[in-house]
Amino acid sequence: MSVRRSSLSLAAMVAAATVSGSAMASTINQNTSWTINRSASSTYRIVAYGDSIYAGYEGGLFDVARRAAPMIQGEYAAKTWGSNVEVVRRTKSGAKADDIYNNKIVSEKSYMQATNTRAVVFEMCGNDYLQARSAFSGQSGTCDYSGLESALSACASYTEKAMQAINQYATTAKVKIVSNIYYPGYASDDTLTGCTDSVTGQKVNKQAKFLPLLARSNWRTCSLATKYGFKCSDSFAEMMGAEYDSNGDGKVDVDGLRYVEGESEADYVTRITTTLRSTIRDSNGHLANASTSYDYLQSDDTHPTYSGSTISLNWFSGTGSGSAAPAYTDAQMSGGKNPVWNQFGHEKMGWSMSTYNPATP
Repeated sequence: MSVRRSSLSLAAMVAAATVSGSAMASTINQNTSWTINRSASSTYRIVAYGDSIYAGYEGGLFDVARRAAPMIQGEYAAKTWGSNVEVVRRTKSGAKADDIYNNKIVSEKSYMQATNTRAVVFEMCGNDYLQARSAFSGQSGTCDYSGLESALSACASYTEKAMQAINQYATTAKVKIVSNIYYPGYASDDTLTGCTDSVTGQKVNKQAKFLPLLARSNWRTCSLATKYGFKCSDSFAEMMGAEYDSNGDGKVDVDGLRYVEGESEADYVTRITTTLRSTIRDSNGHLANASTSYDYLQSDDTHPTYSGSTISLNWFSGTGSGSAAPAYTDAQMSGGKNPVWNQFGHEKMGWSMSTYNPATP
């Protein structure tokens, strides 16, 4: 298994200009269906809706990572259930939350209405924030924060609408999961803006401005999950926290950063932005322990790294499909984890999602 931090070909550079980095202005459908084949008598379905993260974007227009987070979740589910699992990804790279809600979750609801659907997962706000960050970073004169606040409002609004729709349509799903947002470019954002704050008259540290906004967003996403019977897969904690106790507070960093059900928004924001700020690390250097790090982001500093091969997409339809045995045998699964469970961004996200898989289908 090898990490993919793709070198961009001409086609990939076109894709990068379209759907990656900070200028996600256009969109492209990248839809796949892949069956994890255990030669079982039953096949159940996991449906994933989202943007380039769940698509498995890796720099190109016409292929995506096979082992994106939903596929990882499906592989764990197939082992637990002793069944085949079809992982259907209905995704649009570059899409904002409203687009994913309207043109994926609602318009393509038939995929989760299938009677063999057992899990529905979604994520949807990354491009709202990337575009707002890009616009804010380009400001001069007096800083205007309205675009950032609008992204937060849109994220919460469409996340709630998405949960309501999934509850309506996914009647056979035993679990429904939302992933919150990690912070790509955390280290590179530790710099000043070109604009000045209207109150202080000073330039603004971008990281200091964006982190509280992201914390507010993640609290609202996970709080809505509780309200609507969803599980909240905490991508922020998994991608940004070390897997050991670096500050001596008695908690592994990733656990300390996780959303706690019942905690107020204000307390969560304080915990993330102040109390545990020193334990937040850029995802390019995720620490498995004090001496071992893994790169969780591709060379675009935005999309998660992954292992293994890709799924080719049809040039005209943007779809791809296939089937294969699980990448790892049951004997290779130790303590419910595959051998690379924490070595790649997608593997870690998918493992986190899999912890909510029901024991039986």
